[in-house]
Amino acid sequence: MKKIYTDIAIVGAGPVGLMCAYLAKLCGMNSIIFDKSAGPLKVGRADALNARTLQLFEIVNLFNSVYPLGKVCNTSSVWENGKFISRQSAWWESIEGCFHKHFLMVGQSFIEHILDEKLNELNNSVIRKTEALDIKISENYCETKLSTEETVYSKYVIGADGAHSFVRKIFNISFEITKPKLTWAVLDAEILTNFPKVPEIIVFQNETSDVAWIPREGNIDRFYIRMDEEEITLPNVLNKIKKAITPYEIALNNVNWFSQFSVKESLAEQYSIANKVFLVGDAAHIHSVNGGQGLNTGIADAFNLIWKIHSVSKQNSPIALLDSYEHERKPVALSVIETSGKLVRSTKFSENNTHAIDYVKIVEKHAGNITGMGIYYKNSDCDIYRLHDFFVYKNNLQKRIYSLLKYSSFTLLVFLENKKELKNLSLGDVQVIEIYFEENKNEYWTKFMKYKNQVLLVRPDSYIQQIYSLKELEVI
Repeated sequence: MKKIYTDIAIVGAGPVGLMCAYLAKLCGMNSIIFDKSAGPLKVGRADALNARTLQLFEIVNLFNSVYPLGKVCNTSSVWENGKFISRQSAWWESIEGCFHKHFLMVGQSFIEHILDEKLNELNNSVIRKTEALDIKISENYCETKLSTEETVYSKYVIGADGAHSFVRKIFNISFEITKPKLTWAVLDAEILTNFPKVPEIIVFQNETSDVAWIPREGNIDRFYIRMDEEEITLPNVLNKIKKAITPYEIALNNVNWFSQFSVKESLAEQYSIANKVFLVGDAAHIHSVNGGQGLNTGIADAFNLIWKIHSVSKQNSPIALLDSYEHERKPVALSVIETSGKLVRSTKFSENNTHAIDYVKIVEKHAGNITGMGIYYKNSDCDIYRLHDFFVYKNNLQKRIYSLLKYSSFTLLVFLENKKELKNLSLGDVQVIEIYFEENKNEYWTKFMKYKNQVLLVRPDSYIQQIYSLKELEVI
């Protein structure tokens, strides 16, 4: 039996597992990632990246690969009695410190293929058609037996293996599932229609609100159709869509993906075992697709976890830092389950028969979750908020601040009114960036005044760990 040694064994090569492997590689860590599939996803599943995910992609040089592939969407509309009765996007427009105030509508398959290719380029290819058969933890390492008759010895194991997670089950982590009686069909297709197509999320109001139209990349459109007790066949689904868009007509030109799902909601009782085994993405939390939060929440899990593993492994941080993964991410998952649950139930239940309008109001109320820009972490000292995005300039070039951050290290942003000599900034692996408020061709400068005369210690996942004054740190 062959023995393989690595820093992290990652079970599951969906987008979250792939992201974990990619981030680990950026941090200089070795990982083995394996999956029972033959290759990356080809069609279906998640359909949107939110504004926060786009920011995170900027940090790790994925933004330019992904952004041109998608379609921008920041408006939610309600259609009733043959016309649009409302259109809203105010919650996107009002976001501060954000350049991409919209969803990027792009299929999960694109994300998986890009990450898969990146890992191939980094000589960290996914081991396919391979399953974990057993995982054991000892004081010094984790031992994962594979279906290939190989054994992986690693410091850590990450379960990114979805809602039916083997990792979660083998450690008997409770995952009690709530099943509201809501069954949906989902259809990706190229369509023929005389409906006035718009790049907006349209919620249709009939007796209830059982159809939603989601714009997608390329020539594809997506429909979510609540079927409940009805037989889920393509003709039945198409009849519901036709009823929703009356008086307009629609026909399917080419069906890309057709599936069904029952709404399930659950949260893992714990996210880690002995600070050696961790759950991410659907292995840790599942919920309704409404609000487009699933993939985005899983990606944020990966960004929160990997830098902490890296910091502890390098002995830059105490092992207790790993406890903060569950402490920070579990409340986020709870809020996502709550938000998506309200949204999906509003399609069927409404006191005033205004299901679609109710739906959009819930989106507005929980926009912080749905855009990702309102997610913050609570700790005993202070709440931890994201770094606002802003432009910096140098040598006649304009850059977004997120493009200067490094996932492999903390960044100290020192905001100065004019050129001064910095002192006492021997910070080891921490990247130090000076930013001035006066135009300076040879140094970074900005017109953004929010952080004037402050020093920000920014975590690798772009949350602000600490804010200091210049005087407090005696840096000048």
